[in-house]
Amino acid sequence: MTTVDNFFMNKAINLAKKGLGKTHPNPCVGSVLVANEKIIGQGFHIKAGCDHAEIFALKEAGSKSKNSTLYITLEPCSHEGRTPPCVDSIIKAGVARVVIGSKDPNPMVNGEGIKQLRAAGINVEVNFMQEQCEKLNPGFYKRMLERRPYVRSKIACSFDGKTSLNNRESKWISSEASRNDVQKWRQISAAVLTGVSTINADDPQLNVRQSGIDTQPIRIILDTHLSVNINAKILNQSNIIIFHHDDPRGIQNLLEDKKIKLIRTKTKNGLIDLTVLLKQLGDMEINDILVESGPTLNGELLKAQLIDELIIYQAPILLAGDANSLFNQPVLQSIKDRIYLEHSDIRNFAGDIRYLSKVHYSHVD
Repeated sequence: MTTVDNFFMNKAINLAKKGLGKTHPNPCVGSVLVANEKIIGQGFHIKAGCDHAEIFALKEAGSKSKNSTLYITLEPCSHEGRTPPCVDSIIKAGVARVVIGSKDPNPMVNGEGIKQLRAAGINVEVNFMQEQCEKLNPGFYKRMLERRPYVRSKIACSFDGKTSLNNRESKWISSEASRNDVQKWRQISAAVLTGVSTINADDPQLNVRQSGIDTQPIRIILDTHLSVNINAKILNQSNIIIFHHDDPRGIQNLLEDKKIKLIRTKTKNGLIDLTVLLKQLGDMEINDILVESGPTLNGELLKAQLIDELIIYQAPILLAGDANSLFNQPVLQSIKDRIYLEHSDIRNFAGDIRYLSKVHYSHVD
């Protein structure tokens, strides 16, 4: 592989990023078609049901595709889905070489596209810049390999690690710049998850408030006994799902009249079983979730080892005293049980420090 290959794969990666938040349940993919070290076609997957990235590149290049090199961040599909198999178009176009960032973890593909390309006499190189390509779609990989979504939890806290006063007051711990950054995370997430206590206490809408946004992420509320305030602002929006176990107040019909989707689920120790919940969400083809909740739900997710990544906005303030912490659970019995964080990005937002941190439930050297 050469620096030229690096250059064009980076182009494909940057193209793929244009699809972030728009392709659910499909992955973000970018593709560049090259002849004589010049781009003759390029594209990215815009949304599910539209042409895949390599098809855009092939259509732009037309007859120039013959004997070209295709750079693509994810293995081309080999099965009939919402669109025809992409490998057929690549073979038909006479592409001579295909450089693939990563194999497709989808069991319906997973090496079959590579196999068919090689059987057609095409020179195929796989796992080039693999780490960078796989980082584009952590949710897609998580769902395909573990049958559940990738879970990010966004938390704003003080310098001493507190998220609200004892009376739950928390507006505003973080800066306006941090809150604007949260909008971007909502926009690229398939769903936003919270608990009913947050809805009833704070009355948030949890929507993307940027101009030009015509679709919203699914908003998911966990409400074991349907205790939600029927007048909550979020219930007047579309794309709302409530997972519950029973309905002692008899408000199911009122919620359904508001076009709220209700899904009954199992409980564990009196709370919604989060492992079962994430399996249900995986079955619904939800790739990634942004959790915006308090220390109880965050703590239960951490205890169940279901948080994959933390987005922490740490403000230069102290709340001290009996203020609420980031997590109520788990209660560790030994320092050996400590949970490790791997910081992947640290930056400043108007005085706040934002940490992007992978969560490791055992030590990673």
